[in-house]
Amino acid sequence: MKLVLASASPRRRELLARIHVTPDLIDPADIDEDPKAGELPRPHAGRLASEKAAVVAARHPDALVLAGDTVVAVGRRILPKAEDEQTLRDCLALLSGRRHRVFTGIAAVAPDGRKWEKVVETIVAMKRLSQDEIDTYAAMTEEWMGKAGGYGLQGYGEVYVRFIHGSHSNVVGLPLAETRNMLKAAGYPLA
Repeated sequence: MKLVLASASPRRRELLARIHVTPDLIDPADIDEDPKAGELPRPHAGRLASEKAAVVAARHPDALVLAGDTVVAVGRRILPKAEDEQTLRDCLALLSGRRHRVFTGIAAVAPDGRKWEKVVETIVAMKRLSQDEIDTYAAMTEEWMGKAGGYGLQGYGEVYVRFIHGSHSNVVGLPLAETRNMLKAAGYPLA
């Protein structure tokens, strides 16, 4: 069975490799990821994953398509992906000393049209960050570029995390236990 990953994220490919899954093709969906008016974080993550899977499945009807989208939220507020240093600083200032939630929506579409969807939630608590720590993170690494909420748990950003309740791989970008179960349900051959 051919597997198409509807994501350009190198983290998702690295995570899939941990469960011995190598996509046959990478084909990002390239959809509008802006939240709809009043859309809450959990449904937003689920909708994006579902839409990405559907768009890419239409392009590859003979393949199993896997899509994911990760959203970082403080309360009802969906944090942006940090594409510039000011956004990074704004996100870290908001997350400093607080708990936040990371939602990853995952969706799969099989060649026969069957669909699987799930949203996984992880609670993360950041330590209180000094201005010097924010400056250091902004200057010493670019791992935050394009990351929801402005930090990379798989890199230096982990030193700012006090605790995680839930799936670590979910925060990185793909909840492995749930993804493996979804692929298995779709009939994808797994070790």
